[in-house]
Amino acid sequence: MQLNIKATNLELTPQLKEYIQLKMDMLDKYLGKLKVINAHVEVKKTSNHHLKGEIYSAEVNLVIGGDLLRVEKTEKDVFKAIDKVKDHLDLVIKKYKDKKIGRKKKKEKLGAMI
Repeated sequence: MQLNIKATNLELTPQLKEYIQLKMDMLDKYLGKLKVINAHVEVKKTSNHHLKGEIYSAEVNLVIGGDLLRVEKTEKDVFKAIDKVKDHLDLVIKKYKDKKIGRKKKKEKLGAMI
């Protein structure tokens, strides 16, 4: 998986980059045979937010076979935001795979009926 990491209003430290890489590598077990064309991760610190203090946002865009899977989460800690994005992305990938497998089985059933 080709991983592009971008940091906005925030320094991309080696520790942060390694943490993002580790979390995205964990997704491989959920992806299985799905081929990810591109994975774009953006972490940012928003300054003008309705919540007080420092607010961090993490966003992941995965391009899988022409389909875009996108997840964004906001948290007061950048590492928590990354964790939440990864957890939600697990669910999105599972749902996407179930949808694709369901369509494939439906086509096979229709083909067998003919």
